Amino acid sequence: MRGAAPHELLESVRTTLTEHFAASAVNLLMADYAMTILQPVDVLPYTAQPLSVHTSAPGRAFGAQRPHVVTGEGPAGVTAYLPVSVRGDRLGVLSVTLPADRYRPPVLDELAEIADILGREILVAERDTDVYLQARRADRLTLAAEMQWQLLPGRACSRSEYSLGGQLEPAYAIHGDNFDWSASADHLTLTVTNGMGEGIEAALLTNLAVNALRNARRAGLDLVGQASLADQALYGHYEGAAHLSTILLRFHLATGQVEIIDAGSPKIWRLRAGTVEPVEPEAQLPLGMFEDTVYTVEPFDVRPGDRLLFISDGVYDVASPGGERYRERALTRALRDTRLLPPSHVPRTILEELAGHRGPSQADDDAMIVCLDWYGRTS
Repeated sequence: MRGAAPHELLESVRTTLTEHFAASAVNLLMADYAMTILQPVDVLPYTAQPLSVHTSAPGRAFGAQRPHVVTGEGPAGVTAYLPVSVRGDRLGVLSVTLPADRYRPPVLDELAEIADILGREILVAERDTDVYLQARRADRLTLAAEMQWQLLPGRACSRSEYSLGGQLEPAYAIHGDNFDWSASADHLTLTVTNGMGEGIEAALLTNLAVNALRNARRAGLDLVGQASLADQALYGHYEGAAHLSTILLRFHLATGQVEIIDAGSPKIWRLRAGTVEPVEPEAQLPLGMFEDTVYTVEPFDVRPGDRLLFISDGVYDVASPGGERYRERALTRALRDTRLLPPSHVPRTILEELAGHRGPSQADDDAMIVCLDWYGRTS
């Protein structure tokens, strides 16, 4: 794979597995932006029927993040579906069909390792080819959505101290909502943003803010410095005509202590020992609203076993046909109902439940959900 051209990773894997494992069919299925279907990576334009992540055999491997083996599929005998993921970020599924007499448990372990390597090679190859990004879309993205998805660090991330997952909706027409994270040996920095406006203007606003925050973070500034630099960048460009609501957090991995700046409308809910409650830091001004805004950090702690849910107003303010806001009762129920799911699954599941709460009316705002499970660091 390392020697293959970026767009030929699948063909390289197919050739090798045919030679060494007598594979009769090798295919790569990529998850779309909405995380609802799996689409084959092959010759453009894509004409093969996509598969559901909920009801198909490869969908079972994708959802459980474990190999799923099906026997008796035609004369070949055995088809193994193997999750393709990188550090918890689910990319897709590799399917390999083998003769029944060539399948053994050690072979499945080798195929799973190949799928893991393939995931890492795809991330590298995406710098030089659009093949895998094109396979992720079931429809054309708006330009604003293209800008927002390219801005994300990923859709999930896992380490021994924590696990993260996030999702944006509507996936193919997102405007200003976004999230970002970065981890070092000692800290995790997380930002969730709710940009004002629509279309390209909202995407440009968010892009300026996120890149200003990244610039400050990579320069070694603390959380106050990051907020202040982004605030100045936005005010310097928009002079208060546009602003960005955001929450900035810095987790100390060794202690579980958290520094937080709450500068706007994204909200936090916490599930601790079966109890769901909102986390309400001191509200501060959104980024870019006024010149030279002074920001201060506020401390709070997370405990092993805590689940934090970060959501935009396009989630918690959604009304049912009867006028009940999602945050009033449905959000608490959704958090409890999804408590056994990993964080990478939670945003998609809650967004589907949110659609049922909304009823037949169309969404009139972006929706962003980020879920974080805190495990803590063991000595």
